[in-house]
Amino acid sequence: MAGICGACTPPIGQVGSSLMFAEALEAVQFSPSKRIAYVRFVLAALAVMVLFKTLRFGRWGVFQIRELSDFDAFYIAAQQVWRGQVELVYRFETLMQFQAEAAHGATGFMPWTYPPQFDLLVAPLALLPIGIAYLVFIVATLATYLLMLRAIAGANFAHVLVALFPALAITIGGGQNGFLTGTLIGLVCLNVERRQLVAGLALGAMVIKPHLAIAVGVYMLATRRWVALATAATVVLASSMVCTLVFGWQIWTAWLGAIGESARFLDQGIYPLLRMISTYAALSRAGVPPTLAFWTQAAVASLALCAVVLAVWLGAARKMSPRFALGITAMVSVMISPYAYDYDLPMIGIGLALLLPDLALLASARERGVIYGLILLAGAYGMLQSARLAAQFGEEQAYLAGLTDRFAPALGGFAMMALLAVLLRLLWRGMQSASVLPRAAQAAE
Repeated sequence: MAGICGACTPPIGQVGSSLMFAEALEAVQFSPSKRIAYVRFVLAALAVMVLFKTLRFGRWGVFQIRELSDFDAFYIAAQQVWRGQVELVYRFETLMQFQAEAAHGATGFMPWTYPPQFDLLVAPLALLPIGIAYLVFIVATLATYLLMLRAIAGANFAHVLVALFPALAITIGGGQNGFLTGTLIGLVCLNVERRQLVAGLALGAMVIKPHLAIAVGVYMLATRRWVALATAATVVLASSMVCTLVFGWQIWTAWLGAIGESARFLDQGIYPLLRMISTYAALSRAGVPPTLAFWTQAAVASLALCAVVLAVWLGAARKMSPRFALGITAMVSVMISPYAYDYDLPMIGIGLALLLPDLALLASARERGVIYGLILLAGAYGMLQSARLAAQFGEEQAYLAGLTDRFAPALGGFAMMALLAVLLRLLWRGMQSASVLPRAAQAAE
Protein backbone atom coordinates (compact mmCIF):
# COMPACT_ATOMS: atom_id res chain seq x y z
CA MET A 1 0.00 0.00 0.00
CA ALA A 2 2.89 2.34 0.55
CA GLY A 3 3.53 2.57 -3.17
CA ILE A 4 -0.02 3.64 -3.78
CA CYS A 5 0.08 6.26 -1.06
CA GLY A 6 3.22 7.78 -2.48
CA ALA A 7 1.71 7.93 -5.95
CA CYS A 8 -1.43 9.55 -4.57
CA THR A 9 0.29 12.43 -2.84
CA PRO A 10 -0.11 15.56 -4.99
CA PRO A 11 2.45 18.36 -5.29
CA ILE A 12 2.04 21.12 -2.73
CA GLY A 13 1.00 23.59 -5.38
CA GLN A 14 -1.95 21.44 -6.43
CA VAL A 15 -3.41 21.18 -2.93
CA GLY A 16 -6.33 23.58 -2.76
CA SER A 17 -9.79 23.86 -1.37
CA SER A 18 -10.57 20.18 -1.98
CA LEU A 19 -7.71 19.22 0.35
CA MET A 20 -8.94 21.54 3.09
CA PHE A 21 -12.49 20.27 2.61
CA ALA A 22 -11.40 16.63 2.95
CA GLU A 23 -9.30 17.35 6.02
CA ALA A 24 -12.09 19.33 7.72
CA LEU A 25 -14.66 16.65 6.98
CA GLU A 26 -12.49 13.70 7.97
CA ALA A 27 -11.28 15.38 11.17
CA VAL A 28 -14.78 14.81 12.57
CA GLN A 29 -14.18 11.09 13.04
CA PHE A 30 -11.30 11.75 15.45
CA SER A 31 -13.46 13.79 17.82
CA PRO A 32 -16.33 11.89 19.49
CA SER A 33 -17.95 15.12 20.63
CA LYS A 34 -17.90 16.56 17.10
CA ARG A 35 -19.26 13.32 15.65
CA ILE A 36 -22.17 13.39 18.06
CA ALA A 37 -22.83 17.08 17.39
CA TYR A 38 -22.78 16.62 13.60
CA VAL A 39 -25.07 13.59 13.72
CA ARG A 40 -27.53 15.32 16.05
CA PHE A 41 -27.60 18.42 13.87
CA VAL A 42 -28.22 16.48 10.66
CA LEU A 43 -30.89 14.26 12.24
CA ALA A 44 -32.63 17.28 13.77
CA ALA A 45 -32.63 19.07 10.42
CA LEU A 46 -34.05 15.97 8.70
CA ALA A 47 -36.75 15.66 11.37
CA VAL A 48 -37.83 19.28 10.83
CA MET A 49 -38.02 18.66 7.08
CA VAL A 50 -40.13 15.54 7.57
CA LEU A 51 -42.54 17.44 9.84
CA PHE A 52 -42.84 20.32 7.38
CA LYS A 53 -43.41 18.01 4.42
CA THR A 54 -46.00 16.02 6.39
CA LEU A 55 -48.01 19.21 6.85
CA ARG A 56 -47.58 19.99 3.16
CA PHE A 57 -48.60 16.58 1.84
CA GLY A 58 -51.51 16.49 4.26
CA ARG A 59 -52.71 19.86 2.95
CA TRP A 60 -52.94 21.18 6.47
CA GLY A 61 -52.85 24.88 7.29
CA VAL A 62 -51.53 27.03 4.45
CA PHE A 63 -50.98 24.02 2.17
CA GLN A 64 -54.59 23.52 1.07
CA ILE A 65 -53.58 24.16 -2.55
CA ARG A 66 -50.16 22.95 -3.62
CA GLU A 67 -48.25 21.48 -6.55
CA LEU A 68 -48.09 17.70 -6.75
CA SER A 69 -44.87 15.93 -5.81
CA ASP A 70 -43.52 12.43 -6.34
CA PHE A 71 -45.24 10.93 -3.30
CA ASP A 72 -48.58 12.09 -4.71
CA ALA A 73 -47.91 9.79 -7.68
CA PHE A 74 -47.29 6.90 -5.26
CA TYR A 75 -50.55 7.67 -3.50
CA ILE A 76 -52.53 7.92 -6.74
CA ALA A 77 -51.21 4.55 -7.90
CA ALA A 78 -52.06 3.04 -4.51
CA GLN A 79 -55.62 4.33 -4.77
CA GLN A 80 -56.06 2.81 -8.22
CA VAL A 81 -54.87 -0.57 -6.93
CA TRP A 82 -57.83 -0.67 -4.54
CA ARG A 83 -60.19 0.55 -7.27
CA GLY A 84 -59.11 -2.31 -9.50
CA GLN A 85 -57.84 -0.07 -12.31
CA VAL A 86 -54.13 0.36 -11.63
CA GLU A 87 -53.35 -0.27 -15.32
CA LEU A 88 -54.82 3.19 -16.00
CA VAL A 89 -51.91 4.92 -14.24
CA TYR A 90 -49.64 3.57 -16.99
CA ARG A 91 -51.58 5.59 -19.57
CA PHE A 92 -50.45 9.18 -19.47
CA GLU A 93 -53.83 10.64 -20.45
CA THR A 94 -55.73 8.95 -17.65
CA LEU A 95 -52.89 9.53 -15.19
CA MET A 96 -53.12 13.25 -15.93
CA GLN A 97 -56.81 13.11 -15.06
CA PHE A 98 -56.04 11.43 -11.73
CA GLN A 99 -53.40 14.07 -11.01
CA ALA A 100 -55.80 16.90 -11.87
CA GLU A 101 -58.36 15.45 -9.46
CA ALA A 102 -55.76 15.20 -6.70
CA ALA A 103 -54.49 18.76 -7.29
CA HIS A 104 -57.91 20.38 -7.75
CA GLY A 105 -57.36 21.04 -11.44
CA ALA A 106 -53.60 21.62 -11.60
CA THR A 107 -51.42 18.97 -13.25
CA GLY A 108 -47.74 18.17 -13.34
CA PHE A 109 -45.63 15.76 -15.35
CA MET A 110 -45.17 12.49 -13.47
CA PRO A 111 -45.43 9.48 -15.82
CA TRP A 112 -45.77 6.14 -14.04
CA THR A 113 -43.20 3.57 -15.20
CA TYR A 114 -42.68 1.53 -12.04
CA PRO A 115 -43.00 -2.26 -12.37
CA PRO A 116 -46.24 -3.79 -11.02
CA GLN A 117 -44.35 -5.01 -7.94
CA PHE A 118 -44.06 -1.40 -6.80
CA ASP A 119 -47.82 -1.00 -7.20
CA LEU A 120 -48.32 -3.79 -4.67
CA LEU A 121 -45.72 -2.27 -2.35
CA VAL A 122 -47.38 1.16 -2.17
CA ALA A 123 -50.97 -0.14 -2.14
CA PRO A 124 -51.31 -0.04 1.70
CA LEU A 125 -50.54 3.69 1.66
CA ALA A 126 -53.99 4.42 0.25
CA LEU A 127 -55.55 3.08 3.46
CA LEU A 128 -54.26 6.17 5.27
CA PRO A 129 -54.81 9.90 4.74
CA ILE A 130 -52.09 11.16 2.42
CA GLY A 131 -50.26 13.19 5.06
CA ILE A 132 -50.07 10.24 7.45
CA ALA A 133 -49.18 7.91 4.57
CA TYR A 134 -46.26 10.17 3.67
CA LEU A 135 -45.12 10.28 7.29
CA VAL A 136 -45.23 6.49 7.67
CA PHE A 137 -43.47 5.85 4.36
CA ILE A 138 -40.69 8.40 4.71
CA VAL A 139 -39.98 7.75 8.40
CA ALA A 140 -39.86 3.98 7.89
CA THR A 141 -37.57 4.14 4.85
CA LEU A 142 -35.37 6.92 6.25
CA ALA A 143 -34.92 5.14 9.59
CA THR A 144 -33.97 1.83 7.98
CA TYR A 145 -31.62 3.60 5.61
CA LEU A 146 -29.85 5.49 8.40
CA LEU A 147 -29.49 2.31 10.44
CA MET A 148 -28.01 0.58 7.40
CA LEU A 149 -25.65 3.47 6.71
CA ARG A 150 -24.56 3.53 10.37
CA ALA A 151 -23.85 -0.21 10.33
CA ILE A 152 -21.65 0.16 7.24
CA ALA A 153 -19.94 3.49 7.99
CA GLY A 154 -19.09 2.97 11.67
CA ALA A 155 -16.92 5.85 12.89
CA ASN A 156 -17.28 7.54 9.48
CA PHE A 157 -21.06 7.90 9.87
CA ALA A 158 -20.97 11.60 10.71
CA HIS A 159 -18.98 12.81 7.74
CA VAL A 160 -20.87 10.53 5.34
CA LEU A 161 -24.05 12.18 6.62
CA VAL A 162 -22.62 15.63 5.95
CA ALA A 163 -21.59 14.77 2.39
CA LEU A 164 -24.97 13.16 1.76
CA PHE A 165 -27.16 15.76 3.46
CA PRO A 166 -28.48 17.49 0.29
CA ALA A 167 -29.43 14.13 -1.23
CA LEU A 168 -31.26 13.15 1.96
CA ALA A 169 -33.09 16.48 1.97
CA ILE A 170 -34.20 16.22 -1.67
CA THR A 171 -35.47 12.68 -1.11
CA ILE A 172 -37.51 13.79 1.90
CA GLY A 173 -38.80 16.77 -0.05
CA GLY A 174 -40.40 14.70 -2.79
CA GLY A 175 -41.30 11.71 -0.64
CA GLN A 176 -39.30 9.52 -3.00
CA ASN A 177 -38.04 5.96 -2.59
CA GLY A 178 -34.28 6.62 -2.60
CA PHE A 179 -34.02 5.53 1.04
CA LEU A 180 -35.69 2.23 0.21
CA THR A 181 -33.42 1.42 -2.73
CA GLY A 182 -30.38 2.54 -0.74
CA THR A 183 -31.37 0.19 2.09
CA LEU A 184 -31.81 -2.73 -0.29
CA ILE A 185 -28.40 -2.18 -1.87
CA GLY A 186 -26.93 -1.88 1.62
CA LEU A 187 -28.49 -5.23 2.56
CA VAL A 188 -26.93 -6.80 -0.51
CA CYS A 189 -23.49 -5.42 0.35
CA LEU A 190 -23.64 -6.44 4.01
CA ASN A 191 -24.75 -10.00 3.32
CA VAL A 192 -23.24 -11.06 0.00
CA GLU A 193 -20.14 -12.62 1.56
CA ARG A 194 -21.71 -14.82 4.24
CA ARG A 195 -25.47 -14.82 3.69
CA GLN A 196 -26.03 -15.03 -0.04
CA LEU A 197 -29.68 -15.94 0.45
CA VAL A 198 -30.38 -12.66 2.24
CA ALA A 199 -28.36 -10.74 -0.36
CA GLY A 200 -30.35 -12.43 -3.13
CA LEU A 201 -33.65 -11.53 -1.50
CA ALA A 202 -32.61 -7.88 -1.30
CA LEU A 203 -31.33 -7.89 -4.86
CA GLY A 204 -34.58 -9.46 -6.07
CA ALA A 205 -36.54 -6.76 -4.25
CA MET A 206 -34.72 -4.22 -6.40
CA VAL A 207 -37.16 -5.23 -9.14
CA ILE A 208 -39.01 -2.08 -8.03
CA LYS A 209 -36.18 -0.12 -9.71
CA PRO A 210 -34.30 -2.64 -11.83
CA HIS A 211 -32.11 -0.11 -13.65
CA LEU A 212 -30.40 0.68 -10.34
CA ALA A 213 -29.50 -2.98 -9.76
CA ILE A 214 -27.58 -3.61 -13.00
CA ALA A 215 -24.14 -2.89 -11.52
CA VAL A 216 -24.84 -5.16 -8.53
CA GLY A 217 -25.88 -7.91 -10.92
CA VAL A 218 -22.56 -7.55 -12.76
CA TYR A 219 -20.73 -7.74 -9.43
CA MET A 220 -22.57 -10.97 -8.59
CA LEU A 221 -21.57 -12.45 -11.94
CA ALA A 222 -17.96 -11.32 -11.62
CA THR A 223 -17.67 -12.87 -8.14
CA ARG A 224 -19.74 -15.96 -9.03
CA ARG A 225 -22.38 -15.48 -6.35
CA TRP A 226 -24.67 -18.04 -7.93
CA VAL A 227 -26.84 -18.58 -4.84
CA ALA A 228 -27.56 -14.86 -4.57
CA LEU A 229 -28.31 -14.58 -8.30
CA ALA A 230 -30.60 -17.61 -8.24
CA THR A 231 -32.43 -16.24 -5.20
CA ALA A 232 -32.86 -12.84 -6.83
CA ALA A 233 -34.20 -14.43 -10.02
CA THR A 234 -36.65 -16.49 -7.94
CA VAL A 235 -37.89 -13.36 -6.16
CA VAL A 236 -38.43 -11.59 -9.47
CA LEU A 237 -40.29 -14.53 -11.01
CA ALA A 238 -42.40 -15.22 -7.92
CA SER A 239 -43.36 -11.56 -7.47
CA SER A 240 -44.21 -11.31 -11.18
CA MET A 241 -46.54 -14.28 -10.84
CA VAL A 242 -48.23 -12.66 -7.85
CA CYS A 243 -48.69 -9.42 -9.80
CA THR A 244 -50.20 -11.38 -12.71
CA LEU A 245 -52.65 -13.11 -10.38
CA VAL A 246 -53.63 -9.84 -8.70
CA PHE A 247 -53.73 -7.48 -11.70
CA GLY A 248 -54.10 -9.79 -14.71
CA TRP A 249 -51.87 -10.16 -17.76
CA GLN A 250 -52.85 -6.72 -19.03
CA ILE A 251 -50.70 -5.08 -16.35
CA TRP A 252 -47.55 -6.10 -18.21
CA THR A 253 -48.81 -4.71 -21.51
CA ALA A 254 -49.68 -1.48 -19.75
CA TRP A 255 -46.27 -1.30 -18.10
CA LEU A 256 -44.36 -1.91 -21.33
CA GLY A 257 -46.49 0.71 -23.06
CA ALA A 258 -45.63 3.23 -20.35
CA ILE A 259 -41.91 2.50 -20.76
CA GLY A 260 -42.14 3.15 -24.50
CA GLU A 261 -44.09 6.34 -23.89
CA SER A 262 -41.55 7.58 -21.33
CA ALA A 263 -38.71 6.94 -23.79
CA ARG A 264 -40.45 9.26 -26.26
CA PHE A 265 -40.94 11.87 -23.55
CA LEU A 266 -37.25 11.68 -22.67
CA ASP A 267 -36.27 12.07 -26.31
CA GLN A 268 -38.49 15.16 -26.55
CA GLY A 269 -36.93 16.71 -23.44
CA ILE A 270 -40.20 16.76 -21.50
CA TYR A 271 -38.70 15.19 -18.38
CA PRO A 272 -37.24 17.62 -15.79
CA LEU A 273 -33.65 17.07 -16.93
CA LEU A 274 -32.53 19.73 -14.47
CA ARG A 275 -33.05 17.26 -11.62
CA MET A 276 -31.48 14.27 -13.37
CA ILE A 277 -27.94 13.10 -12.65
CA SER A 278 -27.38 11.05 -15.80
CA THR A 279 -24.97 11.67 -18.64
CA TYR A 280 -27.93 11.80 -21.03
CA ALA A 281 -29.58 14.60 -19.07
CA ALA A 282 -26.37 16.60 -18.74
CA LEU A 283 -25.62 16.45 -22.46
CA SER A 284 -29.22 16.97 -23.58
CA ARG A 285 -29.51 20.03 -21.37
CA ALA A 286 -26.27 21.31 -22.93
CA GLY A 287 -27.81 21.10 -26.42
CA VAL A 288 -26.34 17.78 -27.58
CA PRO A 289 -28.68 15.91 -29.99
CA PRO A 290 -30.66 13.13 -28.25
CA THR A 291 -29.10 10.31 -30.31
CA LEU A 292 -25.55 11.39 -29.48
CA ALA A 293 -26.49 11.95 -25.83
CA PHE A 294 -27.96 8.44 -25.67
CA TRP A 295 -24.87 6.76 -27.12
CA THR A 296 -22.64 8.75 -24.80
CA GLN A 297 -24.81 7.55 -21.92
CA ALA A 298 -24.30 3.98 -23.15
CA ALA A 299 -20.53 4.53 -23.25
CA VAL A 300 -20.48 5.92 -19.71
CA ALA A 301 -22.64 3.03 -18.50
CA SER A 302 -20.16 0.60 -20.07
CA LEU A 303 -17.27 2.33 -18.31
CA ALA A 304 -19.17 2.18 -15.02
CA LEU A 305 -19.68 -1.58 -15.41
CA CYS A 306 -16.01 -1.98 -16.36
CA ALA A 307 -15.19 -0.19 -13.11
CA VAL A 308 -17.08 -2.90 -11.22
CA VAL A 309 -15.10 -5.68 -12.91
CA LEU A 310 -11.80 -3.84 -12.39
CA ALA A 311 -12.60 -3.30 -8.72
CA VAL A 312 -13.30 -7.01 -8.27
CA TRP A 313 -10.00 -7.87 -9.98
CA LEU A 314 -8.03 -5.31 -8.01
CA GLY A 315 -9.54 -6.45 -4.73
CA ALA A 316 -8.51 -10.03 -5.47
CA ALA A 317 -5.03 -9.06 -6.70
CA ARG A 318 -4.25 -6.98 -3.62
CA LYS A 319 -6.21 -9.21 -1.23
CA MET A 320 -8.34 -6.24 -0.19
CA SER A 321 -11.60 -6.38 1.70
CA PRO A 322 -14.69 -7.04 -0.48
CA ARG A 323 -15.96 -3.68 0.78
CA PHE A 324 -13.80 -1.94 -1.81
CA ALA A 325 -15.37 -3.59 -4.88
CA LEU A 326 -18.83 -3.36 -3.31
CA GLY A 327 -18.32 0.35 -2.66
CA ILE A 328 -17.37 0.97 -6.29
CA THR A 329 -20.41 -1.06 -7.36
CA ALA A 330 -22.84 0.91 -5.20
CA MET A 331 -21.42 4.24 -6.33
CA VAL A 332 -21.61 3.52 -10.06
CA SER A 333 -25.12 2.03 -9.80
CA VAL A 334 -26.67 5.45 -10.37
CA MET A 335 -24.53 6.07 -13.48
CA ILE A 336 -26.03 3.36 -15.68
CA SER A 337 -29.50 4.58 -16.59
CA PRO A 338 -30.50 7.84 -18.32
CA TYR A 339 -33.42 8.02 -15.86
CA ALA A 340 -31.32 8.52 -12.69
CA TYR A 341 -32.44 11.39 -10.44
CA ASP A 342 -30.91 13.23 -7.51
CA TYR A 343 -33.22 11.36 -5.12
CA ASP A 344 -31.43 8.11 -6.11
CA LEU A 345 -28.20 9.41 -4.53
CA PRO A 346 -28.69 7.73 -1.11
CA MET A 347 -27.28 4.67 -2.87
CA ILE A 348 -24.02 6.57 -3.36
CA GLY A 349 -23.91 7.09 0.40
CA ILE A 350 -23.79 3.31 0.85
CA GLY A 351 -20.92 3.14 -1.63
CA LEU A 352 -19.02 5.97 0.06
CA ALA A 353 -19.39 4.33 3.47
CA LEU A 354 -18.01 1.08 2.07
CA LEU A 355 -15.12 2.77 0.29
CA LEU A 356 -13.87 5.11 3.01
CA PRO A 357 -11.43 2.73 4.75
CA ASP A 358 -9.68 2.04 1.43
CA LEU A 359 -9.92 5.62 0.16
CA ALA A 360 -7.46 6.66 2.86
CA LEU A 361 -4.94 4.34 1.17
CA LEU A 362 -5.87 4.66 -2.50
CA ALA A 363 -6.69 8.36 -2.80
CA SER A 364 -4.97 11.56 -1.81
CA ALA A 365 -6.71 14.03 0.48
CA ARG A 366 -7.29 16.23 -2.56
CA GLU A 367 -8.96 13.38 -4.46
CA ARG A 368 -11.10 12.50 -1.46
CA GLY A 369 -12.16 16.13 -1.22
CA VAL A 370 -13.15 16.07 -4.89
CA ILE A 371 -15.25 12.93 -4.28
CA TYR A 372 -17.04 14.50 -1.32
CA GLY A 373 -17.59 17.73 -3.23
CA LEU A 374 -19.04 16.00 -6.30
CA ILE A 375 -21.52 14.07 -4.15
CA LEU A 376 -22.53 17.30 -2.42
CA LEU A 377 -22.90 19.10 -5.76
CA ALA A 378 -25.04 16.37 -7.31
CA GLY A 379 -27.39 16.36 -4.33
CA ALA A 380 -27.61 20.11 -3.80
CA TYR A 381 -27.85 21.38 -7.36
CA GLY A 382 -31.34 20.18 -8.26
CA MET A 383 -32.69 21.29 -4.90
CA LEU A 384 -31.24 24.79 -5.24
CA GLN A 385 -32.44 25.17 -8.82
CA SER A 386 -35.94 24.00 -7.88
CA ALA A 387 -36.01 26.55 -5.06
CA ARG A 388 -34.82 29.27 -7.45
CA LEU A 389 -37.50 28.50 -10.01
CA ALA A 390 -40.22 28.35 -7.33
CA ALA A 391 -39.14 31.73 -5.98
CA GLN A 392 -38.92 33.26 -9.46
CA PHE A 393 -42.04 31.83 -11.09
CA GLY A 394 -44.13 30.55 -8.20
CA GLU A 395 -44.54 26.95 -7.12
CA GLU A 396 -47.29 26.21 -9.64
CA GLN A 397 -45.15 27.27 -12.62
CA ALA A 398 -41.76 26.07 -11.37
CA TYR A 399 -41.86 22.80 -13.29
CA LEU A 400 -42.70 24.37 -16.66
CA ALA A 401 -40.09 27.05 -16.05
CA GLY A 402 -37.53 24.32 -15.45
CA LEU A 403 -38.29 22.80 -18.85
CA THR A 404 -37.83 26.06 -20.73
CA ASP A 405 -34.93 27.56 -18.74
CA ARG A 406 -31.98 26.78 -21.01
CA PHE A 407 -29.53 28.70 -18.86
CA ALA A 408 -29.50 26.10 -16.08
CA PRO A 409 -27.48 23.02 -17.08
CA ALA A 410 -27.95 19.60 -15.49
CA LEU A 411 -24.79 19.83 -13.41
CA GLY A 412 -25.67 16.70 -11.46
CA GLY A 413 -24.96 14.62 -14.55
CA PHE A 414 -21.59 16.28 -15.07
CA ALA A 415 -20.79 15.69 -11.38
CA MET A 416 -21.48 11.97 -11.81
CA MET A 417 -19.29 11.80 -14.91
CA ALA A 418 -16.48 13.49 -13.02
CA LEU A 419 -16.96 11.12 -10.08
CA LEU A 420 -16.70 8.13 -12.40
CA ALA A 421 -13.49 9.58 -13.87
CA VAL A 422 -11.97 9.89 -10.38
CA LEU A 423 -12.94 6.31 -9.50
CA LEU A 424 -11.47 5.00 -12.76
CA ARG A 425 -8.27 6.93 -12.09
CA LEU A 426 -7.97 5.31 -8.66
CA LEU A 427 -8.62 1.87 -10.14
CA TRP A 428 -6.02 2.39 -12.87
CA ARG A 429 -3.46 3.49 -10.32
CA GLY A 430 -4.25 0.52 -8.14
CA MET A 431 -3.91 -1.87 -11.09
CA GLN A 432 -0.48 -0.46 -11.93
CA SER A 433 0.64 -0.90 -8.35
CA ALA A 434 -0.78 -4.42 -8.23
CA SER A 435 1.22 -5.39 -11.31
CA VAL A 436 4.43 -3.87 -9.89
CA LEU A 437 4.31 -5.64 -6.52
CA PRO A 438 4.61 -9.23 -7.87
CA ARG A 439 7.58 -8.22 -10.03
CA ALA A 440 9.24 -6.55 -7.05
CA ALA A 441 8.68 -9.69 -4.95
CA GLN A 442 10.23 -11.88 -7.66
CA ALA A 443 13.25 -9.58 -7.93
CA ALA A 444 13.76 -9.71 -4.17
CA GLU A 445 13.83 -13.50 -4.30
